[in-house]
Amino acid sequence: MDISGPCSLPPLLPLLAYLLYFHHLALYPSAMFSKPRLLESEAQVYEAAIKILMRRAHSVYEMKRALARRCEDEMLVKSVLDRLKRENLLDDARYAKQFTRLRAESRKQGEFRIARDLRARGVPDRHIEAAAKEMASTTDVAALIRQRIERKLRLFRGELDDRKLASLYRSLVGAGFPSDLIRKELHRITREEIPEAESQDELS
Repeated sequence: MDISGPCSLPPLLPLLAYLLYFHHLALYPSAMFSKPRLLESEAQVYEAAIKILMRRAHSVYEMKRALARRCEDEMLVKSVLDRLKRENLLDDARYAKQFTRLRAESRKQGEFRIARDLRARGVPDRHIEAAAKEMASTTDVAALIRQRIERKLRLFRGELDDRKLASLYRSLVGAGFPSDLIRKELHRITREEIPEAESQDELS
């Protein structure tokens, strides 16, 4: 078979393009991490905000940071944020409640951990407190703790000794649950007495 004919050339083209692309990146590595084009009009910034919200909900603070990375005009960013609020697309009170419900249901987290994460996202305390109050009225927190305990116990090998019990206790405190309720549920399931420990504001 004649491998020098025209029919043998096309398969080489993708390989050559591939090699040239990586040769270019070797010479100009910044091309791989080039910054996105800065936005200059309100329409562009608003469109970017809508795309961000299509991926997931954002707090006002998160959205402000995301837009500031794409637009250097602070007044333009503020104008778009105000528009999003007027159109009910940004609402920290709603965001806090949705975030709290999702974290409690899907990740089995407690109010202190959820509150920390909301504060990190710039949500005001009044909205965090309202969301926590709603969670307390609609969620069986003791049941969440029991689910986490039972899941952890299935992962442990051998006898449940003091070291494993302490590890389990720390993981529950880290998940944001009240220490008194943790001790109560640990005792209910393991029949072990759990000493009272300082919870560092329940790690808030």
